[in-house]
Amino acid sequence: MTEVHLKINNINVTAEAGDTVLEAARKNGVHIPTLCYLKDINKSGACRVCLVEVKNARTLLSACTTPVSENMEVFTNSERAIEGRRTSVELILSNHNRECLSCKRNQNCELQKVAEELGIRENRFEGDHTPATYDDFSTGIVRDTSKCILCGRCIETCKKVQGLGILGFEHRGFQTIVSPIYNMSFNNVECMQCGQCVINCPVGALTEKEDLAPVIRALNDPTKKVIVQTAPAVRAALGEEFGLPIGTRVTGKMAAALRRCGFTRVYDTNFAADLTIMEEGSELLRRLNNGGVLPMFTSCSPGWVRYLEFEYPDLLPNVSSAKSPHMMFGAIAKSYWAKNNNVDPKDVFVVSIMPCIAKKAEIVRPECNTTGLQDVDAVLTTRECARLIKMFGIDFNDLPDEGFDMDFMGEYTGAGVIFGASGGVMEAALRTVKQQLEGVKLEPVDFEACRGMAGVKEAEIELAGAKIWIAITSSMSAAKPLLDEVRAGTSKYTFIEVMGCPGGCINGGGQPIVPSKIKNGKLGMGYKELRMKTLYDEDTIKELRVSSDNPQIQQLYKDFLGEPGSELAEELLHTSYAQKEKFKVFND
Repeated sequence: MTEVHLKINNINVTAEAGDTVLEAARKNGVHIPTLCYLKDINKSGACRVCLVEVKNARTLLSACTTPVSENMEVFTNSERAIEGRRTSVELILSNHNRECLSCKRNQNCELQKVAEELGIRENRFEGDHTPATYDDFSTGIVRDTSKCILCGRCIETCKKVQGLGILGFEHRGFQTIVSPIYNMSFNNVECMQCGQCVINCPVGALTEKEDLAPVIRALNDPTKKVIVQTAPAVRAALGEEFGLPIGTRVTGKMAAALRRCGFTRVYDTNFAADLTIMEEGSELLRRLNNGGVLPMFTSCSPGWVRYLEFEYPDLLPNVSSAKSPHMMFGAIAKSYWAKNNNVDPKDVFVVSIMPCIAKKAEIVRPECNTTGLQDVDAVLTTRECARLIKMFGIDFNDLPDEGFDMDFMGEYTGAGVIFGASGGVMEAALRTVKQQLEGVKLEPVDFEACRGMAGVKEAEIELAGAKIWIAITSSMSAAKPLLDEVRAGTSKYTFIEVMGCPGGCINGGGQPIVPSKIKNGKLGMGYKELRMKTLYDEDTIKELRVSSDNPQIQQLYKDFLGEPGSELAEELLHTSYAQKEKFKVFND
């Protein structure tokens, strides 16, 4: 790359040709505040918060859109630049709902932080506010346009990351808002409910729909046995909500905190992840042996399944019928667990702690309630879990490490842990399928080709002398070319793992919101890689790392289910899918 020489605040620095002033400043340790900028996704300059003064330029320029040039002189902290930024932020605040104390993003709001950095204590531009829309009709996402700053980050995330583009600017001028078409609810358009828009919103305009109230009510109901399960990716991120470094594994403290919240049992969804591998793996083998529909897609990401039901309904026969792990857990809890504990299934209340907003929509799918009851009663995101712990006055960081309850559904393998990372489901499945097909203990168990952050990963795998091609992808923009190949009949793959969020569950829409400066590259290893490493580290230290080796899974089949794919297993652990309408327009 060609080197460019310039001055920033009278200091000689270098940058690469094609860099923006913002990129050059950050590479050289100079902080310029931003709101609309999101690396590789959005750099419109719309918010005007990154204004800088450039020598001989007639006006202030936005650092995120201005390219560097040889001998350029930039001033980021001149009186003119600071005043320009202050004015931009004050104008944003003049049309912003400033009820910060009751906002979910209080103390983790980028607008709040920029206003603090610029020392804004009063607003010169009070006046009318744009008419607001409050949309809480969907199962997972709440939209409050009174807090929207029109940065466009959610719009570009939906378009570029998920390839959907269901969000856009509606109306013009002072009436402008961000919304689905015709200002419709998220509930009435082809939204995946993935929540990528939520974790990339700089303010509280987009949040998850909170389900703390029914959980607290159940915890205080003496007739209820309230069972909680935690997804593998939660342990890799929950600590961030309590000030711990990104990538801190808090498995033991999480179990201890939930026990102190009053849950009857504290279990790990990894048990059900092992169960999912047994059912999904056996389904793959049946398809291979009986001429079933191939390639087979994984089914544990509900956002991905929703996408397929909207966008590629003709490929629904390719999806595994296996429920996602937490739904399998709920079905087993309200049948096997209830029976063994002499509890009426109606008195079992199952709570899932998930990194995913789409799980909130999944639990109300009528196809999943096979026991006559809702398999899972409530889903809390990682962020909601942290709020519950704080609300109950528990000092998370001072807790001792404790284990999960081990009766019936407590044991799990390392294969269950890695479900939370893109490629983990595939690797877990390959471990069990290869060991069962070849009839010898698998050694080593690692499938390195399944790992990493690439949008699409592929490998040729040998299973009992035969070779198959597998593929792994996350985010719908990365998945779409693979889906188009399957639709065209040109796909070479036998098994494809698809996750709805980039990087998998470690980057789910319900995970802690990472500060923009970290998302934009101010960390030695990316936050997704750090969370992913946490899961693979836990996998490594587990004595058992192949799902079929889990003794409690073996006992479950012996005592209750019979075998993978049995009639009872099909009834409890499998589901179906159907095409969804893209738009539901209602007349007044």
